[in-house]
Amino acid sequence: MRQSFFALAALAFLLGACAQQPQTSTAPPKPTTTGPAVGSPVTPSGKTRIALLLPLTGRAAPIGQSMQQAAEMALFDTGAKELALAAYDSGESADTAMEAYRKARTDGVALVLGPLFGQSAAGLAPLVDQGGANVISFSNDESVARRGVWIMGIAAPPQVRRVVDYSVDNGIRRFAAFAPQTSYGEQMVRTLESQATLRGARVVGTELYDPNSLDLTAAARRLAGTLQGDDGKLAVLVPVAPPRLSSALAALAAAGIDTKSIQLIGTGVWDVAGIGNESLLRGAWYAAPDPAARADFERKFLATYGRPPNRLSTLAYDAVALAGHLARLKPGGDFSAEAITNPAGWSGIDGIFRFLPDGKSERALAVIEVQAGRNNVVSPAPGQFAPRPTN
Repeated sequence: MRQSFFALAALAFLLGACAQQPQTSTAPPKPTTTGPAVGSPVTPSGKTRIALLLPLTGRAAPIGQSMQQAAEMALFDTGAKELALAAYDSGESADTAMEAYRKARTDGVALVLGPLFGQSAAGLAPLVDQGGANVISFSNDESVARRGVWIMGIAAPPQVRRVVDYSVDNGIRRFAAFAPQTSYGEQMVRTLESQATLRGARVVGTELYDPNSLDLTAAARRLAGTLQGDDGKLAVLVPVAPPRLSSALAALAAAGIDTKSIQLIGTGVWDVAGIGNESLLRGAWYAAPDPAARADFERKFLATYGRPPNRLSTLAYDAVALAGHLARLKPGGDFSAEAITNPAGWSGIDGIFRFLPDGKSERALAVIEVQAGRNNVVSPAPGQFAPRPTN
């Protein structure tokens, strides 16, 4: 990897004159700074260079490779002849992502798509502040979002808010949560509490269990004890991904919480193939992009590459399609913050989405009911966004 593209102070060579020479009033030249040259964002053939930062080595390499293939597929599907896409290995750390970003800037780039991990996206923020290209990250970590580093991943708090809203609209006023005591689980519980309060509902019990515990029965019994003697339909948030989900549901059932008499609700961690095989989960609701459009993408990906795509591959596909739109806004493209944060948003395989000035993203999500066979959309995703507040 080359050195940082930050301006580096040049070594000052003193051009000393002989003592016998007369002095002059001419001011000496000012020192200049030099650094690695930043390449042109336009190729000799007139295409706009777009960098794709993905983990192409390490444990996450299969995800990165699937996303790279989806990005290449988007180039052909969308006819984005204006783009020259180049992939860089961002690895699994902030340091390797920063090196990949610097290499992309040295080669020349108008926009950076990626990296995947939140800590890696956060590491790019100082480089963007130094005049680097804007970043559209595939992370869903809202804590790293900021102007210049937008997150494109499907963040979890909006999923909770959407499914809570749907539950309240269907007459549910009591909520509880059974979640791991992790930063993710705690964030989901906080979001549940704030959204329920906003909608005039109550959270009547929460239990954060030890994520390393093999037996969750005791934690489930503690939750069950807080739910006694109250009336009205109850929804229990279980933001737990398979395979750990099976243990969580079994513990709730063993504690006397009948999953057939309550409404289970969840997040996009349930948006995986075969989730309906979990019999205790059938009838549960979760919020995610409408799966219908993704099904077409998955069939085409399988036919093209001979294997199904990783669930995150749609992010890379939609990001390249977005870059193509930005490249066509005006001669030479417009990859500015103002263009990226178009209030009307953008359309993709995962539905409509838009980027906010603070670096976060907003998505139109459907509410999906888990079934034994094909899951059922019980509340379609909105077709357009409400106007953003002017204040």
